[in-house]
Amino acid sequence: MGPLAGIKVIEMAGIGPVPLCGMMMADMGAEVFLIERKTGASSESTLHVSKRDMMKRGKQVMALDLKDTSAIDLLLEMMGKVDVLIEGFRPGVMERLGLGPDVCLQRNPSLVYGRLTGWGQEGPLSQVAGHDPNYISLTGVLYHSGDPDSPPQAPPTLLGDCAGGAAIMAWGISSALIPAMREGRGQVVDAAIVDGTSYLANFARSFYQAGHITDQRGGEWMDGAAPWNRTYRCQDDGYITLCSVEAKFYTVLLEKLSLDEDPLFADGNQWDNDRWPQQIKHLQSLFSSRSRDHWCDLLEGSDACFAPVLTYGEVQEHPHNKARDSYKQVDGEWYPQPAPRFSATKSEPVWEEAPVAPVADVLRDMGISDHTIEAGGVGRA
Repeated sequence: MGPLAGIKVIEMAGIGPVPLCGMMMADMGAEVFLIERKTGASSESTLHVSKRDMMKRGKQVMALDLKDTSAIDLLLEMMGKVDVLIEGFRPGVMERLGLGPDVCLQRNPSLVYGRLTGWGQEGPLSQVAGHDPNYISLTGVLYHSGDPDSPPQAPPTLLGDCAGGAAIMAWGISSALIPAMREGRGQVVDAAIVDGTSYLANFARSFYQAGHITDQRGGEWMDGAAPWNRTYRCQDDGYITLCSVEAKFYTVLLEKLSLDEDPLFADGNQWDNDRWPQQIKHLQSLFSSRSRDHWCDLLEGSDACFAPVLTYGEVQEHPHNKARDSYKQVDGEWYPQPAPRFSATKSEPVWEEAPVAPVADVLRDMGISDHTIEAGGVGRA
């Protein structure tokens, strides 16, 4: 059982980081009730885990008509039985539904009420639509991404949504659960992607304050100006990375590449940025003369601070990832295992579709009356 076993969570269905946050909590053992809006399409009132949408894995799914006051009454009853709520609507939507934090915390004073948005619950942009690149644009992070000769390009990893949003929300909820469980003191956790991404950029900002990153893109070693902190294209159009920052690792790199006696690189001139452009050209020519596999054979496993740049289709085949069992194959598709790993309370995510169970039975087990269940629309299409 995972470290969050016994924790009950209501997740209001949404897009972006909210389902990822719910998935992370389910992977850690929490019992997550995913509340979807009931539409005109047929909707089964059963609990299930979808193997087609990994963001739903391990979640118990319910479809309710949120315009029906009886469905809201059912949700309020559930609020009194759970530990956490996660929602990602624009500020004010939950209040208009009758599910705002004041109402829910009155019903359950120990509830952790998680609100995950792009811009936050207040501020001039709080009601404005946006997506990942917009949010990280206000943090300084996007400015330094990509080739300095091209406009900044947001990484397709959705840095803001996933790290600044979902991960920060999960961390905030887990932190708020401590006073909730110790003292019965619930609270609202306001997680804004723009705030979370800025917070995670503290490490980079420390380099900015020290002058290792400047407002000139590509001007310093942290954003690609140094030859030993870059990616390089190989002969077969594969890529490799170097990040030999420390002198002892830089020495290993030069020795491995037989450049330790080359006057362009030797003589302790690692930080001579006047030489960096010429050194970059030399290394570009060198790495483009052989395949990525060649450089892996030469450098991987050494202290040169080297790694191949892998595609999503390659990562599960890398020997290190295979040794750590970092990926699991489900229905022919590969997915990352949960992280971090726990020695005593190991997470055991539900990967395949679980046997269905009637929603009403689970709600009864929570102590909700048959009248409230039936009035809330459970069991009706």
